[in-house]
Amino acid sequence: MDEAEDLVQEAFLRAWRGRHTFERRSSLRTWVYRIATNTCLTHLSQLHRRPLPIGLGASPSNPREEPRRAPEVTWLEPMPDRMLWAEPPADPGEAAVSRDSVRLAFIAALQHLTAGQRAALLLRDVLGWRATEVADTLGTTVAAVNSSLQRARARLATMEPTGHEPLDNARHEQLLTAYLEAFEKYDVDGIVSLLANDVTWEMPPFADWYRGAREVGALISTWCPARRGGDMRLRVARGNGQVVIGVYMRGEDEVHRPFQLQHLTTRDGAVSRVTAWFAPQWFTAFGLPPVA
Repeated sequence: MDEAEDLVQEAFLRAWRGRHTFERRSSLRTWVYRIATNTCLTHLSQLHRRPLPIGLGASPSNPREEPRRAPEVTWLEPMPDRMLWAEPPADPGEAAVSRDSVRLAFIAALQHLTAGQRAALLLRDVLGWRATEVADTLGTTVAAVNSSLQRARARLATMEPTGHEPLDNARHEQLLTAYLEAFEKYDVDGIVSLLANDVTWEMPPFADWYRGAREVGALISTWCPARRGGDMRLRVARGNGQVVIGVYMRGEDEVHRPFQLQHLTTRDGAVSRVTAWFAPQWFTAFGLPPVA
């Protein structure tokens, strides 16, 4: 989140400093996007990719063994919706495309593309630019843009999960309500019943990840600090166009303080993926209170 804000500021600063170079041969929008794209490409050239635990390539972990922290890894982070959109798109179709282009699974898959492939995909498939515009922005040829786009699409097709569903209708609102209640009651069996059989569970900054509803149940039963109903309180926010849940844990002083942020993905009426960040410092950015 901090890096994204810094890059936005850097792009605007570059645009302001270079305003005299704007010759009106293209729209102001295209000109600013060119500056922002090149700012991001420069930044990416200096970094390693940002994975989630499953992206490290290891097999699912044993939930009865203590999870291992990996502080040396720079993890992919969620982005609050209020930082992504000043206001929601008026067109429902545009809103759906916009949400789809910032899904956490999509962003995670992008990490496996080269910077050039990533730029071509985002400019062509997300922003809907013509190949000539992309070529001009990236300082390359239309043929090179089309080649990068083809490679990017092929790579994503082998990686990105499918079948995600938004929690925006009555059926999924019921699922969300049941999920919140099960956690607040510390009803592990209830939590397991709401998970897909092949659910994936990740917990940055821990390198381990888990596969399967029963395995996740064993993980929660073994390592979650909660021991009875009321130990946890949950609050709903939004990030990357999907539901994010702030989990608060009761301390010895009976105060519930930030514990983790859970990012949910659903499929066929069940929770199919949970990414839980142990990052209490992010709660404010998601509009969540310091205590619950």
